[in-house]
Amino acid sequence: MRDSVKTIGGIIDKSGTAMIGSVDGEGFPNMKAMLPPRKREGISEFYFTTNTSSMRVKQYLENPKASIYFYDKRFYRGVMLKGTMEVLTDSKSKEEIWREGDEIYYPLGVTDSDYCVLKFTAQSGRYYSNFRSEDFLVNNLK
Repeated sequence: MRDSVKTIGGIIDKSGTAMIGSVDGEGFPNMKAMLPPRKREGISEFYFTTNTSSMRVKQYLENPKASIYFYDKRFYRGVMLKGTMEVLTDSKSKEEIWREGDEIYYPLGVTDSDYCVLKFTAQSGRYYSNFRSEDFLVNNLK
């Protein structure tokens, strides 16, 4: 894959949906469709919003192993990233990710106790395009 970070970043930015994966108490993978990340730093850190009371938050607090998947429907290509998910409830993180209109999900605003930020840190991944897959370490990409 040429210019890996740019190619993968393009898929992420054009994807209208992010699939996030967690591990349940029985060790089974769980997947959920989410809105795209609110913020990303390269292809190593991603920030999502969710409800603190959600099942997914409970799972990440018990087991931070996670994955996220983005796909480009038009060209049938995608990228899966594996890493860890942190649940952030501090004011700074919540304020940084907050957007006007979020009140529909969190009626009490940015200080709503049922509002939190999920921070995903990628370690490795797998890219699929043109009937081929390629594994990679995030820190090794340029």
